[in-house]
Amino acid sequence: YHVLLAHRRHLSLYKLCSSSHPHNHSLFSSFHRTASSKTKSSSPSMAPCIDTSRNGKTQLSQNDDSGRYLNFCRPGFSERISRGNHTKTQTDDDVWLKMREEAKSDVAQEPILSSYYDASITSHPSLDHALASILSAKLSNLTLPSDTLFELFISVLQESPEITESVKQDLLAAKERDPACVSYVHCFLSFKGFLACQAHRIAHKLWTQDRKILALLIQNRVSEVFAVDFHPGARIGKGILLDHATAVVIGETAVVGDNVSILHGVTLGGTGKQCGDRHPKICDGVLIGAGTCILGNITIGEGAKIGSGSVVLKDVPPRTTAVGNPARLIGGKENPTKHGKIPGLTMDQTWHMTEWSDYVI
Repeated sequence: YHVLLAHRRHLSLYKLCSSSHPHNHSLFSSFHRTASSKTKSSSPSMAPCIDTSRNGKTQLSQNDDSGRYLNFCRPGFSERISRGNHTKTQTDDDVWLKMREEAKSDVAQEPILSSYYDASITSHPSLDHALASILSAKLSNLTLPSDTLFELFISVLQESPEITESVKQDLLAAKERDPACVSYVHCFLSFKGFLACQAHRIAHKLWTQDRKILALLIQNRVSEVFAVDFHPGARIGKGILLDHATAVVIGETAVVGDNVSILHGVTLGGTGKQCGDRHPKICDGVLIGAGTCILGNITIGEGAKIGSGSVVLKDVPPRTTAVGNPARLIGGKENPTKHGKIPGLTMDQTWHMTEWSDYVI
C-alpha cells in the first residue's frame, strides 16, 4: 500500500510535464510497467565514494605539498591535478550513461525508489531533459506550474549546449572533490548547490537575452527553495563545487572562473560605496572557505586560497593564501608564501598552517 501511494504521488508530481512534452507520453506508459515489474538485477554496483587508498601511506616526500591530498582522492583524480585544469576527457561524455547505470543499481538495492528514479532519471532521453524536469518540479509552486517551468527550462537548455557541458563538469567536480558525494545520481538529485548553480545558468542565459523578468523570477525561486542567491547577471564558469551551499550570495557583476570551490556562507558582494562593476572577480582554481566575505571590485588570483571566516577587501595574488578579518597574506605582503597546487581542486584548507611558527591550539 505504501509503495503504491508513493508511486501515485510521484506520478501526479510529474504528470504535468507529460502533457507539455511529446516524448513524455510514451515515457509514462513505460513508467507503470517499470514500477510494477522491476526486480533486483545484476546491474553494476555504484562506484565507491572514496578510493581505498584513503587509508594508505603517502609515497611522496614530506616537503611535497601534493602528498597532503593525493591519498584522499578517487581513482584518476591525481591525473587531473597534474594537468592543472579540469579538461574534457572520455569520462565527461559518459556522465549521463553512468547516471543511468547508478540509478538502476540504486533501484535494485531499494525497489521502493523505482517510481522516483524512473520519473527523475531513467525515463528521460537526455541529461538536459532530466535536469529541466527536476528543476521544474523543485522550483514550481501553486501559481507557477511545473509544466510551465519545464517548457522554459528545456527550451533554454536545448538551444544552449554549453550549459549542458557545464552541468557535466559540475557533476564531475562534486564527485571528485566532495568525499560525501556517493554518486553522480546523489549529486543530481540531492545537492542543492549543484541544482542552484544549474538554475542560475538558465537564468543567466535569459538575462543575456534581455528576458530579465523571467531571470529574476528564477533567482527568487532558487533563493526561496535552496537558500542560495545568485544574481542572474553574475557570470559563473564550469567545474564549480558549491559545498553545502547554504547562504551563498553572489552579486550582479561578479565573475567566477572555472574549477572554483566555494563553501557555505560565502558572500561575493559590493562595498555599498560603488555603482556599476562593483563585485569580485574570482579566477580559475580558487578555493573560498566557509563564512568568507569578499567585497568590492577586486580580483582573487588564479589558484588562490581564502581561509574560512575571512573578510577580503583587496586583491589577492595568484597561488597565495589570505586569512583573517581583515584578510592578510600568509608570509606577508612583500613576499607571500605561494603554493604549487590548485586549491580549488585539492580542497586542502589547512596546508598554510604548517607555515605558521606561532600557530597554537
